[in-house]
Order: sequence, then structure tokens, then C-alpha cells
Amino acid sequence: MIRIKKTGRVTAAVLAAGAVTALAGAPAQAATTNTASWTANLSTVDNDDVNVTGAGGTLTLADAAWHRTARVFAGSEGSLITAEHKLGSPSNRVSAELNADTPKGTSVDVDVRGRTGVNDWTEWTPAGTALKSTVSEVQVRISLHSTTDGVRPAVKSVALSADSVPQASALAASTALTYKIYATREGLTGQTTANGHVITSRDHFVALPSGRGLSSKGSGTYTVRVCKTDGSRCEYAPVWDVGPWNTKDDYWNPASVRAEYKDLPQGQPEAYAAYHNGYNGGKDDLGYKVGNPAGIDLADGVFYDGLGMSDNGNVNVTYLWTGSDKTGVISTAGDPMNVRASASTSAAIKGLAANYAKVNIECYVEGDTVAGKLGTTNIWDRIGPNNYVSDTYVQTGSDSPVAPHC
Repeated sequence: MIRIKKTGRVTAAVLAAGAVTALAGAPAQAATTNTASWTANLSTVDNDDVNVTGAGGTLTLADAAWHRTARVFAGSEGSLITAEHKLGSPSNRVSAELNADTPKGTSVDVDVRGRTGVNDWTEWTPAGTALKSTVSEVQVRISLHSTTDGVRPAVKSVALSADSVPQASALAASTALTYKIYATREGLTGQTTANGHVITSRDHFVALPSGRGLSSKGSGTYTVRVCKTDGSRCEYAPVWDVGPWNTKDDYWNPASVRAEYKDLPQGQPEAYAAYHNGYNGGKDDLGYKVGNPAGIDLADGVFYDGLGMSDNGNVNVTYLWTGSDKTGVISTAGDPMNVRASASTSAAIKGLAANYAKVNIECYVEGDTVAGKLGTTNIWDRIGPNNYVSDTYVQTGSDSPVAPHC
């Protein structure tokens, strides 16, 4: 739960997914440890944070007119992610008591996620809501919003406490969820994404219409596999932006946890229902008229180079963090790496895996020996159907294979 301690101009806090996540395994803030109750550090702002300042211990928006998309004509937004916090005992819920000034038109969201593995985290979940599993380490995201240029909320303190509540059902699937989704090209070179990344030409990331699965800049904690519907080309790319239409539509989740539009079928974006069926008056959650049924935006490098698309259209999207396979993080010199049809450097190229993408490792095989960023090996990881990458470009936290032999 989240409680609001009213002081000054405090009015309310909105529980919803916000803007940014932190790099798994490498928080810039010093971790705090082994307590069930603690207070968030609001004064340390680092690379995981976007458009906030913690001067004097009060968290507020650094630029009261900055926002991430051209579709927002006024106001501002920003987020801070706390250091990882080790709990005194395993828990599945973190509640927050927020002490903040929230003038009219502003709001503050508090979200939590828990570590489930070396590279793995639950989705960002509103404070006070049960996480999908019991965890021993958590992070907190504090997101600030304003709808009026120059007007800022101010967060004075966030008190946090962990406990456990009955778990309704397990949300993780043994196989990651996949849905056919209408995709559009994002473009917007030179503009800034929800996680603070400045978009470059032929960039490699995607946008989803919810902050629940948003990776921080330079991280692929939440990664998708996007494939042409015939399976001929795929790209593995991190989620670095929120869009293209909604901001709280985690449509891949079941109704029991989906933030909004719980009456829609799982896997159907609100934009699809709005465009084709006039759902919600044909508008998104920001009140804009939906102009296409898109549930994912593709950066130009994914659109043109990864998939070889020439126009907007349907793709198959796999939300890799919803599965339970072993995982590894693609680590290159910066450019995406080729995904091969077999464990050979001469095998057909089936697509790309972007730097930072967190991929699911189904199994491994021996193949061509490759000298890469992480050493030299003949081990190749199968990361999808007929999709192989050399293990020397995959950070797994182990020198040995982490998945079974194929």
C-alpha cells in the first residue's frame, strides 16, 4: 500500500508505472541492507535517473518543462531509482508512505521491483501490490509528473516497509509470452526516450505502452524478441521508451495484474481496440485519438536492419522477461551482433541482437570457435527458434554454460 502524509500542498499520489529502471547488478547508488523498513535516499541522482534533482534532500523535477514525446504539449516528468535494498527476510510486498507537495496537475508514483536472478527482476509494480514472487532484494522507482510547464511536485521523504501477503497466482510463464502486434517505426532521431536515452540514427530499441517493462539507459533488463510473422528475421532489443499510444497499458499481462483496460483480452493492446472497435471512445489513456492499432514502436535500426521492414505492420513480439529460461546479456562493442541459423559464423543471418539485450538461453551447442569480447569459445547459445549467438558475447555470470545442452 501507499499512504500519503499530508504536509503543505500535498493532495494525492497516483499509483502507476513510471519512467525508468536501473541497470541490473550495477546500481550507481550504494546498496542498503537487511532491514524490513527503510527510507529512500532522495539526494543521490545518477545515470539511472531522468530529469530529477535531489538538492537539499527534496526530490523534484530538474526541468519543469521537459518531457519525452512531442505528443505532450505541456508539463514535465522525471524518475529516480533507489539503490538495491536487501530485505531482512524474504517478502513479496513493499509499501510506501509518501511525504510530498503535489500542486494541482502534479502527481507522484512509487513502484517496486524484486530481484529474481543474476540478471533478472520482476516487472515494476505499484507500491503496496504483491510482486509476482517472494524476493530478498528490491529497488524502488519514484516517478514525478506535471501537466503544467513550471509546476513541480516535491517529494520530501518516502518511507518503505516490506512484508508478505497471500499470492493469488504465479505470473511467470515457463515459456515467455508471445503475441502478434501491429508495429510502427519510432524514428525521432535526436529526441530523448523515457529512460533518458538520446535516439541515434539507426538505433536499436523498442517502446512499449507501459513503464512496467522499461529498462534503464544502458540496460536490457526488459527485452523483447521481435520477429517478422513468417519467422524469417528477428531482433532482440531492449525496451527503452514508453509508447506508441498509451502509457499504462501492460497488455501482455493477465487481467488480474493489468494496470488498465482489464476487460480486453490478454495480448490485445488498447490501441488495437480503440482503432478497430472504438474502445474508450477511440482514444488512448492520455486522451489522444488513436491513429493506428500499434502496440509497439520500433527504433529505425530494428525496423530497417533487424527485421528488414519497409512499412508498418504486424510482427510477433515475445516479452522475454515473462519466461523462466536462463538468461544472459548481449555485450558487444556497441553495434548489434548477428544472430545465426546455426552455430557457425558462415550460417545464414536470421537477424540481430542489440547490445544490452537480455536474452533467454534455451540451451547450448558446440560450434565454430569465436574470439569475442568475453574471451574465446566454441560454445553457442540458442536464444530462440533456430537463433544462435556465440557465448563469447553473452554475459551470464558464469564461465560455464548456464543452460542444458541442446
